[in-house]
Amino acid sequence: MEIMKLSPSVKNYIWGGTRLITEYGKGVDGTERISETWECSVHQDGESVVVSGEYKGKTLGSVIEMHPEYLGKNNRNGFPVLIKFIDAGKDLSIQVHPDDEYARVHEGQNGKSEMWYVMEAEEGATLVYGFEHDVTAEEVCQALGNGRITDFLHYEKIKKGDLFFIPSGTVHAIGKGTVIAEIQENSNVTYRVYDYDRTDGNGLKRELHTEKALDVMNLSPTLKKNFHDDFYDCGKYSRKTLCVCDYFRTEKIDIRESYFFEVGDDSFQVLLCIDGSAVIKSRYGQSPVLKGECFFIPSGMGKTEIHGSAEFLKVSC
Repeated sequence: MEIMKLSPSVKNYIWGGTRLITEYGKGVDGTERISETWECSVHQDGESVVVSGEYKGKTLGSVIEMHPEYLGKNNRNGFPVLIKFIDAGKDLSIQVHPDDEYARVHEGQNGKSEMWYVMEAEEGATLVYGFEHDVTAEEVCQALGNGRITDFLHYEKIKKGDLFFIPSGTVHAIGKGTVIAEIQENSNVTYRVYDYDRTDGNGLKRELHTEKALDVMNLSPTLKKNFHDDFYDCGKYSRKTLCVCDYFRTEKIDIRESYFFEVGDDSFQVLLCIDGSAVIKSRYGQSPVLKGECFFIPSGMGKTEIHGSAEFLKVSC
């Protein structure tokens, strides 16, 4: 058993930017643009790879197949989450995700509820968070036909450190000039509602999924979730619970000197370094940590400590 540093699956869509390359050390020489990095993933569309220790070179999914106990006693349905960095150099499409029941019937995988933590936001950056007021399916269809769907959407101004929970069924989109960390269900089901009539490198418009989107979208404004805003500060570090939902729990840890925590038998944990540098230690060894890096900690690891000056998102299930 050991703490595993992960290398992400890198995605490049038409809306990607450069900040994951220049500020978070992603990509390889010659990479000009990155849209997403799937930092902790066992999804078939893009698996993370272990880059340290005994399992170096193996996908995280293959390690879990060998050691399902690494997920913990709470686990009932396989690997539950997918953790990403997203760099919106341009506006993302207006989209919606189905719930588990619909997705399992129509797509053969989980639905998607997700959490966004805003890591970077240019002046004036916004995101779409549901509708501005109640609408009907007929109104949505008409607005899509005449290109005026944006008139119905709720736009939220954002800044670094903002937090959003996007339950399945919520129409949403990340605006340009934004870098976020996304913690979501283990799914890659997205129904694209509107894409600004953009074309790809071959001059083709991307596929829309209007019928399925209308099946699953919430036609009322989405209420902002009341987050678990407990906060603790002991001087050496501070800890704040960001989000607790049916699928995951996320905390933000700001380390000034050191932080000690226990990884019990109930759940694995994932550490995503969003700023600074540190060293992570356990009884099985230690590893340096840099901004942008991700680590999978198997359940049962026991006492774990971090020394340095860094900010982390810590995810458990």
